[in-house]
Amino acid sequence: MMTELEKMETLSRLVIQLNRVSDLDILMEHILTEARRFVNADAGSIYIVEGQVLRFTYTQNDTLRKRLSKGEKLIYMTFSLPIDDQSIAGYVAATGEPLNIANVYDIEAIAPYNFSQEFDQASHYATRSALTIPLKSANNAILGILQIINAQDDGLNVIPFSEKDEKMLLQFASIAAVALERAQMMRAIILRMIRMAELRDPMETGAHVNRVGGFAVEIYEKWAARRNFSQRKIDKNRDLLRMAAMLHDVGKVAISDLILKKPGRFNSDEYEIMKQHTVLGAQLFLGRQSEFDDAASQVALTHHERWDGSGYPGHVDLASGLPLPGQTDSAGRPRGKKGTEIPLFGRIVALADVYDALSSARIYKTAWNESAVLDTLDKNSGSHFDPELVEIFFSIIDIIRSIRNRYADET
Repeated sequence: MMTELEKMETLSRLVIQLNRVSDLDILMEHILTEARRFVNADAGSIYIVEGQVLRFTYTQNDTLRKRLSKGEKLIYMTFSLPIDDQSIAGYVAATGEPLNIANVYDIEAIAPYNFSQEFDQASHYATRSALTIPLKSANNAILGILQIINAQDDGLNVIPFSEKDEKMLLQFASIAAVALERAQMMRAIILRMIRMAELRDPMETGAHVNRVGGFAVEIYEKWAARRNFSQRKIDKNRDLLRMAAMLHDVGKVAISDLILKKPGRFNSDEYEIMKQHTVLGAQLFLGRQSEFDDAASQVALTHHERWDGSGYPGHVDLASGLPLPGQTDSAGRPRGKKGTEIPLFGRIVALADVYDALSSARIYKTAWNESAVLDTLDKNSGSHFDPELVEIFFSIIDIIRSIRNRYADET
């Protein structure tokens, strides 16, 4: 358990730390981890305001995690709550005031909010103390709700949250909200770029790119853990990869509608034009000034390369799109990048993108069933895909499925 001095020192550090994170989903993970550590809490959740509802977006629970095998993650379904007095989180969002409840099962009947026992009953968890804090923007708008569950003493006994806990978490929430608002702005910019591509290619949707980004960071995290990378390095690269993966097909904005919206298969000339979206996307990040620019350029350029060297665009000069000297095949075409010549991020997104494309309906095809999709990935391990990444993908298939459910296509 942290001392009061340690908490104040940590608050100062978090101002810098949280503002280093650009991706919204990864930021929420950091916010919840640090908030729980501040008040020594067993569990917690974050809800984000979307229109007139609260969307349950992230959760952590040490008790439930301990029931899992090593390397497993909690699988949870997303849902929405109305912003009203039917729930604790909804009430805090509606009033903008924090709630500190010693025991959620002892809420008085006259209280203007309720506690739902559904989660506890389904998971065999025992929620007791709950501290629920609004996350407010600079102009006092409610961005979301931070809910911390089951404060613990040094012996891990569940206790109520103290007034000091509440005051400290309110200070933390003000810092977290600034970072959250900035990350939401960054996500909005990325989604606007994606909507530009979606206007040209109806399949390039926000749901698709969120799924690809989600799959990619989970694959990377498992790959990096095998190599004993530091958590700081893993977090940094997850942040970069998530955003870069979402922009993998941004180059399609420069491809003709006649090709993008063609309902059937491309002829050879059309296919050659379509392949240019990789170079065109990477060229958007020419004059790169940040690690994000580097990652986004790398992913846009290489996510159609294949492990066996049969992909595209191959070894090309980024500015011109022409083959690099000495890197052509017998026909004068660029030689495809092969194996680890393909950057890791490109190899990961190649797998994530194909999985989602096969699993989703397109103008020219229906969605494949899961067994057919997984069989195709397995058969293409070592030819299209990095075999280690395919093995990792199958090892986290339950997490992959949960991401597909979380970012389901609108019907």
